[in-house]
Amino acid sequence: MISTRGRYAIRVMIDLAEQGHDGGYITLRDISERQEISKKYLEIIVRSLVTGGLIIGVSGKGGGYRLARKPEEYTIGEIVELMEGALSSVACLANRNYVCPRRDKCKTLPLWQEFDDLVRNLFYGKRLSDLLAAPDPAPDAGTSAASGDPAASDKTGQ
Repeated sequence: MISTRGRYAIRVMIDLAEQGHDGGYITLRDISERQEISKKYLEIIVRSLVTGGLIIGVSGKGGGYRLARKPEEYTIGEIVELMEGALSSVACLANRNYVCPRRDKCKTLPLWQEFDDLVRNLFYGKRLSDLLAAPDPAPDAGTSAASGDPAASDKTGQ
């Protein structure tokens, strides 16, 4: 399951792509208000995005955050993996150094490999720019109120 950290990181990246056309910096307060996510929780998320090299942060007057690259140069997979870790369904595929004594006779390994390939191809086949072009979902598109962020005012769970 993708956590709120992963989902919110994608939303932050979309917000920065939509707002940062002039190369300026976007404040965390502005992102927080538009995305309806608590500023405190966003601080944790943007810190990881800066450390991972996906966004640039500048302190002080006129500071804020902006994308480090163009939206079409980001894959959703790299954002999700930065925030969540490896996109693997089972331990033996998540860690290349893991030696499973059952690997040669495991009847389920091909299933997990196929599943992981589907997930990987989906996330690495989508670019941030693809999500910018996506239409907004209908307001009653079956969203969930559970967000995982007790301080967030986010009601969509996305």
